[in-house]
Amino acid sequence: MNFKKLTDLNVSAKRVFIRADLNVPQDEHGAITDDTRIRAALPGIRYALAGGAAVMVTSHLGRPTEGEFKAEDSLAPIAVRLAELLGRPVPLVQNWVDGADLADAVKPGEIVLLENCRVNKGEKKNDDALAQKLAKLCDIWVHDAFGTAHRAEVTTYGMGKYAPVACAGPCLAAELDALTRALAKPAHPLVAIVAGSKVSTKLTVLESLADKVDQLIVGGGIANTFLLAAGKKIGKSLAEPDLVEAARRVMQKVSVPLPAEVVCAKALSATAVATVKSIDDVTDDDMILDIGPMAAQELSRIVAQAGTIVWNGPVGVFEIEQFSCGTKTLAHAIADSKAFSLAGGGDTIAAINAFGTKVSYISTAGGAFLEFLEGKKLPAVEILEQRADS
Repeated sequence: MNFKKLTDLNVSAKRVFIRADLNVPQDEHGAITDDTRIRAALPGIRYALAGGAAVMVTSHLGRPTEGEFKAEDSLAPIAVRLAELLGRPVPLVQNWVDGADLADAVKPGEIVLLENCRVNKGEKKNDDALAQKLAKLCDIWVHDAFGTAHRAEVTTYGMGKYAPVACAGPCLAAELDALTRALAKPAHPLVAIVAGSKVSTKLTVLESLADKVDQLIVGGGIANTFLLAAGKKIGKSLAEPDLVEAARRVMQKVSVPLPAEVVCAKALSATAVATVKSIDDVTDDDMILDIGPMAAQELSRIVAQAGTIVWNGPVGVFEIEQFSCGTKTLAHAIADSKAFSLAGGGDTIAAINAFGTKVSYISTAGGAFLEFLEGKKLPAVEILEQRADS
């Protein structure tokens, strides 16, 4: 991929507009419960400030209705936290679309936070007139929100067409470098771990990866559908029988090691009794909720031999102790592997945090991560590549 990077540019006295991903979780009182995304935006902001730029940062937060600003849509809590992390004031500018207040609000070496961009009419539909108007606010447009890279909106795509310079921030550039290393230029064997409740939500990912990887490990409800496709009984486990043929097509393309041993219970409950069984001993009233110890060790051996590992989804209901061993064993095997490992997805990150796992790179994105795995061209990448030489 060829695109300009913020860190390669001279930003002195330039007006730098950074589209960050500051969509952080908040409690019922509006207090931030996890500032990971704010911290991820800091390198780009600090680079621009240190270079003497007049820095404008915006983001979406939640799901606001365009043109109908509500207090809960405000980036005010983010402005407070950003100021704490930067150790400097971060004023929040509300009516910024026409730029009337920006000339006085931000000078070279200063920063302002622009209120929730998804409140602006035309943002989500990538209104061209709005894109042209906002592009005039800056000399350099920076996309640094990989979590939105799969969306063609005004601040994530449209501005990139019209701003004098369009570039990737450090966060976005790092994500694209990691994904390219894992999928476009992988060290082999390339092993993908794809798990989750349903095949239907990740079928295109599975089909795309089947053409690229050397081994495809499946887990969770997805594995149950593959077990059905292999002629195994899964009792009352979560599965999608109507996608058995799709699972078979995937298995015809790539090696999909299925667990010969599973952990079952009669119900999905924190108090349920877990029983390790051969897959051939699963009864009609069993629910498969994890892979068994021997199966986990077998998958760990595959991971140990890998050159590249892509991980999306836990292989069992790891939130419940008695069904967590499979995911924990596999997570530790990934951590111990010498392979380049890339992990993404909310449940995967939760498992990494739960087990203290070390991976080479963690993607904080959800939809964009999956669409990249599918082989789709992300709008953010498309516009940055188009503007690479301008």
